[in-house]
Amino acid sequence: MEAKSVPLHRIVDWDNAYANGPNIAGGERWPDLWIEPAERFRARMKAQGRARLDQRYGQRPRNLFDLFLPEGTPKGLVVFVHGGFWLRLDKSFWSHLATGPLAHGHAVAMPSYTLCPEIRIAGIVREVAAAIGTAAAMVEGPMRLTGHSAGGHLVTRMITSDVLLPPSVQDRVVNTVSISGVHDLRPLMRTVMNKQLRIDETEANVESPVLLRPIEGARLTCWVGGAERAEFRRQNALLGNVWAGLGAATDAVEEPDRHHFDVIDGLVDRNHPLTRTLVE
Repeated sequence: MEAKSVPLHRIVDWDNAYANGPNIAGGERWPDLWIEPAERFRARMKAQGRARLDQRYGQRPRNLFDLFLPEGTPKGLVVFVHGGFWLRLDKSFWSHLATGPLAHGHAVAMPSYTLCPEIRIAGIVREVAAAIGTAAAMVEGPMRLTGHSAGGHLVTRMITSDVLLPPSVQDRVVNTVSISGVHDLRPLMRTVMNKQLRIDETEANVESPVLLRPIEGARLTCWVGGAERAEFRRQNALLGNVWAGLGAATDAVEEPDRHHFDVIDGLVDRNHPLTRTLVE
């Protein structure tokens, strides 16, 4: 039987490979589409006395997080870390995504962090670790980490074996869900945005979760939209594959008909598989 040749896959335009908005119909509506539901959510939670806004975890202006509390005693803490390619956005765009975890009885912390080029990605990693540590001191119980895009990179970085979180905090992390996460920084060195990110080979090797070992007992789900760019789907499958070989419990999910911006919407619904994967 004669073997058939398979066309080789090669990425030529790395900027297009990571360009979400231009490759989504109506993609220009985001991130503004998140502003109004996030504002309404914060107003409602504040009126109910269940929002602790702008909690400080460091000295830089953006070293703040919002903490949303469930009704009654929290079962534990969920930390959601936002995306924006480490270059843009802040905690205020995503508040409504706390709805699903709150409905299951978990408190939810959402930090902002200093953006590139004012800081390097390695610095952001350490800021997020500080935010998680501060939030952990405010809420008892098991912790679950989740983040979108760059936030997916940041939360998976928290469960690597070169301990950034205090051991007493890292031991509380029972589950991590990376949504459309960028787990290998090396391809971004070929993009125009690296003029601001300033990733070099050394930083890519030190800060890419796919090149690092997971902590003992790590549990990870990588979740991506089935309609996302091929490069995001590749990055999604990559980390779960590598970490499974290093002893972590992993899964990789492609949610049908979801793109890079609406793939996070499941967190608003307590019964959505994304929410249930995170909290159960």
